Order: sequence, then structure tokens, then C-alpha cells
Amino acid sequence: MTYKTLRNFVFALHRYIGLAVGLIAIIIGLTGSLLIFRSEIITHQNHDQIVTIIPQGKMLPIEVVLNTVRNRYASQPDAKLNRVYVPTKPDEPFNVIYATQKNDWIENSVHPYTGAFLISNNLKPSLLERFYDVIYKLHFSLLAGDIGNKIAGTAGLLMSILTITGIFLWPGWRNFLSGFKIKWNAHPKRVNFDIHKVAGVIAGVFLFFTFFTGFCWNFGEFSEPFIRAITFSPHPQEPVSQLISNQSPVKLNEQLQIGQAQLPGAELRSVYFPQKPDSALMIRYKFPQETDDGGKSYVYLDRYSGKVLRVDNAIKPLLGDRILNSFEPLHYGTFGGLPTRILYVFVGLTPLILFITGFVMWQYRKRPTPDFSQVRKNSWN
Repeated sequence: MTYKTLRNFVFALHRYIGLAVGLIAIIIGLTGSLLIFRSEIITHQNHDQIVTIIPQGKMLPIEVVLNTVRNRYASQPDAKLNRVYVPTKPDEPFNVIYATQKNDWIENSVHPYTGAFLISNNLKPSLLERFYDVIYKLHFSLLAGDIGNKIAGTAGLLMSILTITGIFLWPGWRNFLSGFKIKWNAHPKRVNFDIHKVAGVIAGVFLFFTFFTGFCWNFGEFSEPFIRAITFSPHPQEPVSQLISNQSPVKLNEQLQIGQAQLPGAELRSVYFPQKPDSALMIRYKFPQETDDGGKSYVYLDRYSGKVLRVDNAIKPLLGDRILNSFEPLHYGTFGGLPTRILYVFVGLTPLILFITGFVMWQYRKRPTPDFSQVRKNSWN
């Protein structure tokens, strides 16, 4: 196959994939841009409802905070403790998550020094929170449940291919500087081409990150075993607590001591409580070397005996785990802190720009190009 034949094939593939999935990519891209700072926007909205926390010495033990929240839900037998996020700064609250049959995510912010409740979303979610809930579902499943999830995942795979073909077709490989030039005073067809090539090459790598990781997540039942197989990284065994008759779970403070001993130097981030009798207690930690603020190190304990069932050390991962752990920062743009998160807001707009310019170029391609020399000649007559 000659280079010209290969290029023509890649060009046709690029064009038709773009026309096929362009609208879905626009939806995913725009909603992704809206979700980048979702947490900060909602927190800012609720800021006036939260009492300012002034550090007052030593924080309350987790068990004291949890007992305070349990008392609040004593009259709701269907309420179950889900998890607790511990403060990472002296002026942050404990965030205790409960679930009921009607609401599976009830956030309770608790003052870390007094135990007072600061805010709870047990009431009706705000308009902004409902808006972001719709945007989130639109982004990951196109508001179509499991079927939409697979459609979005398939679009992610096709967009990954589209990105690779676009980079291959970039004219800058022949003349690097021309690949970044936009001739604004040229014919509209040329202007659209220049905008398309420049926007595509600048955002191309980041678009690939976002769409490919989205594909892998939406088809996780296939992608994770495949990644583990090619990297020779066995899937970790699911930790299970051994049921013991008339045996109460080990106290939380003892379990936290056992967990901390497994990962010395790591900071406690959150605790995930068993939702079934044979489920394990999961404790999440963060090492100073980790870029993910929530940490990616876990300790799993038998809830009845306190036995260590599994330890996932984020700074000593298997290759497969390292790849899988990289998906989150690559997808959300958190790998470079605030600058890359801001960049990802604009990356999310790129599919719209590429689709419009690509569609205009396709329309021009369908019509004959005017002979400008003849037009100029006729104008003199």
C-alpha cells in the first residue's frame, strides 16, 4: 500500500467517523466542560449555609462524630451508614454519608471540634444540584441508562480513533510551523481547514485521554480484564469478612490503628463501611507522593476479627493497577492541578469546533471550487 492510498483511506475513515459520532461527541464534550468544577460550584453555593470552622485544638475522634450522626437517624430504621470523609485541613468538616430507601446519598457535614451539624442535603436538593445531576447522567449515559452508557462508550472508542487519524493527517508533519498557522483572510474553506487542524492538534492528545478512558470505564467488564491480562497483573481477590456467630464487629478506632500500621506515612482520607454482613471494611489513605487528593491506597479488614485481608499500596502498584489508576486524573484533567483542569474546560469545547469546521469543509468538498482567476478576469470586462 502506497502512502497516498493509506492517507486517502485514513482521510475517509476520519471524515465518516466524525460525521457519525460528531453530535454525541459534542454532547459529551460540553457536559464534560460543565462538570470540571462541579464540586467547587456547588460548594460555593452552599458556602453561606456552612458555619466557618475555626480550629480549636484537637479534632474529635471519628467514632464520636459517627455516634452523633447515628443519633440523628435513630428514628429511621432504613438509614445505613455508607462512608465518612475525614477533614484534610484544620478548617474542613467531617462529611458523613448515609443512605435510605428514598435517597442513597445523604451528606452530613459535621464540625470537627464541636460535633455540631453544619449542613445536610437530607432536604430537597437545590436547583443547581438537580441541574448537575442531569448533566452528569447526560455525560456518562446520554440520559438513556445502560444502553446510553454503551452508546457513549462506543462513541468514546470511535472518537479515540478519530483523534489518532486526525493527528496522522495533520499537515504539520510536513511543515511544522504551517501546521499552527491560520490564514484569516483566506477563502472560508481554507479558514475552516486551518481552524480545524490547529484546534485538533492542540487538543488531540487530551481528547484521546478523555474519550479513551471514558470508553474503558463504560466497558469496564472487558477493558479491565484485558489490561490486567496484557500487563500480567492479576485481579486482586475480593476481600470477604468471615461471619462469626454472636461476634460484634471490631471497634473502628482499633481497625484504623491496624490499617495505619499497614501504610505508615500515609494520611487517612475516608472509611467505607460494609453494606453486607460478609463485606470488608475499606479504609482509604493518601501518600504525600500521590497526586490524587483522595489517595489511591486502600486497606481491607475483616470487620469481625480485624484481620488484614488486602493492601493496595498506590506507590508500589502492579503495572495494570498503575494504568487503571491513571484513568481518573487523565479523564478529569487533575494530573496537572488547576492549570490542566482549566485547560480541560476548553478541551471539552473542541468537539463542537471540530464538528462545525469539519462539516463546513465537507459541504465545500461536495460543491465545485470556483475558478477565482476566471472570476477576476470577468470583473475587468
